[in-house]
Amino acid sequence: FNIVSLITIRAPFLGDFAVSFTNSSLMMLSVITVFWLLFKGERIIPTRWQLVIELIHSVIRTMVRDNLGKEGAKYFPFVLCLFIFIVLLNVFGLFPYVFTPTVHIIVTFGLSLSILIGVTIIGLFNFRTNFMSLFMPGGAPLALAPFLVLIETISYMSRAISLGVRLAANLSAGHLLFAILSGFTFDMLTNGLALLSIFPMLIMIFITLLEMAV
Repeated sequence: FNIVSLITIRAPFLGDFAVSFTNSSLMMLSVITVFWLLFKGERIIPTRWQLVIELIHSVIRTMVRDNLGKEGAKYFPFVLCLFIFIVLLNVFGLFPYVFTPTVHIIVTFGLSLSILIGVTIIGLFNFRTNFMSLFMPGGAPLALAPFLVLIETISYMSRAISLGVRLAANLSAGHLLFAILSGFTFDMLTNGLALLSIFPMLIMIFITLLEMAV
């Protein structure tokens, strides 16, 4: 969970300001490199790995088309890259001694907030004043408009918090359970309680499957 500075660059003319390359930055750079190296498919007759990539590509493209229509196809590369970026960070986090940036709210909330701001700007640019109809349900009494607009606005803005915090909370809880149970199991093994340690080991297997599902 600890962010460790690996390389720190200080400029004399910037005073106390410094730029640090941390283990979180290293992990994100590694994921981007893996994405670039492995998620390629150039064969007419695809290999098994290329079939997996094409399946992911097809599922995300279908999801974007169903939600945004044909005009939303231009956002497909962004959605695909964001999906794979988060998935790879989470999957690599299942390995021992690997830092997981998505356990930090600053990463997940930063992604969700920036995307919500982008969606709002694009909505205002494309629909202009009609975009505001999102905050007033159709057919609702006019007298309830002040309350409904306030509720819908809070609900719309809270998406950034719910999406960002939920991912970080799920991963943090799983990693904390890993740390607690693994330490408990190790203590039992070193104290000659190998038979009793089977129970926490089985729980760890179940939690591992749950984390993979998450």
